Amino acid sequence: MKNKNIYPWVVVALLWVVALLNYMDRQMLSTMQEAMKIDIVELAKAEAFGALMAVFLWIYGFMSPVAGIIADRLSRKWLIVGSLFVWSAVTFLMGYATTFEQLYGLRAVMGISEALYIPSALSLIADWHQDKSRSLAIGVHMTGLYVGQAIGGFGATAAAAFSWQSTFHWFGIVGIAYSVVLIFCLHENPVRMKIEKVVANGINKGNSIGKGLLLLFSNISFWVILFYFAAPSLPGWATKNWLPTLFAENLDIPMSQAGPISTITIALSSFVGVILGGFLSDRWVLKNIRGRVYTGAIGLGMTIPALLLLGFGHGFISVIGAGLLFGIGFGIFDANNMPILCQFVSAKYRGTAYGIMNMTGVFAGAAVTQLLGKWTDGGSLGEGFAMLSIVVALALGLQLYFLRPKTDNME
Repeated sequence: MKNKNIYPWVVVALLWVVALLNYMDRQMLSTMQEAMKIDIVELAKAEAFGALMAVFLWIYGFMSPVAGIIADRLSRKWLIVGSLFVWSAVTFLMGYATTFEQLYGLRAVMGISEALYIPSALSLIADWHQDKSRSLAIGVHMTGLYVGQAIGGFGATAAAAFSWQSTFHWFGIVGIAYSVVLIFCLHENPVRMKIEKVVANGINKGNSIGKGLLLLFSNISFWVILFYFAAPSLPGWATKNWLPTLFAENLDIPMSQAGPISTITIALSSFVGVILGGFLSDRWVLKNIRGRVYTGAIGLGMTIPALLLLGFGHGFISVIGAGLLFGIGFGIFDANNMPILCQFVSAKYRGTAYGIMNMTGVFAGAAVTQLLGKWTDGGSLGEGFAMLSIVVALALGLQLYFLRPKTDNME
């Protein structure tokens, strides 16, 4: 099972399902406002619903650096198993919520548990895959997030067919069951296991939290990567949380249709984008060390016109076309975040680094999620989407100017 040619891809396959559950459980709430506001009246107001979505992001963001630090020092396998079990149990319990306060508290707990997953999973994959397969492996894993996002878009459809309570119950049960599967099938990288033993024996005391943070924040490239990651997170989280609403308004269709159409549009195109971005990056970097940077730049560049079309388009072709363009571009960008980070940050600190990156991206997402809630109430959601293209363009320029790696795998 741990054959050096096979098991690295088994790890990707196992974590692909976890990634699917990760986004499915968080995403389905964004389409279920109509069904849930009948029983929980506070959800009838867009600003309150935006606050419910945002609390997850704020907690998730604050926990991300902590999760990254933990991932660099403890077993990533057990962090992944534990986080999946907890967020799935939270999803199950949301089906029993009867008040806005209960939902708010459960979303906060979900933010804590889900924050532990991404730094652990991506650093684990990066350790199992190097050189010729790293971007593709990360990209394949990211497709799980997009498929989960698409399935989550059917939350309103499932709620209409059954009930929103039953939808939460069954989605949670599936995750709890799969966490048991991972206990037996998911394994830590052998090299990492040796590092864990060294740390546990107190031999590697120099690898302190303070030293790691100092090394990261004294690196100008890491600051650029932080902004490069955070800027596209604004439209990235905006599409996750508000694109169903934008589609419903711009296409004048009910949410039960807008939810699946919007999430499937982004998910399918992002699926194509991460595979394309991973394949291109892994080959380009063999010829040019900046190949991963250039590949990510192509993806970012594609999102700029897409955001403008999403904001100002009202025809079916223009809105759907913009969604497809955005998804492909964002997927290409997404597949290369961790591989680019590996060019500038040692394996010892990648979990910490990605946790900090995740925090900046999520805080940006939380801010824009709440802001777009207010703009929705004021009838300016489309203009808000279009304005996000300015920040992305700035990130694109900084990336191309400053990120000049000297190696593809910093030791």
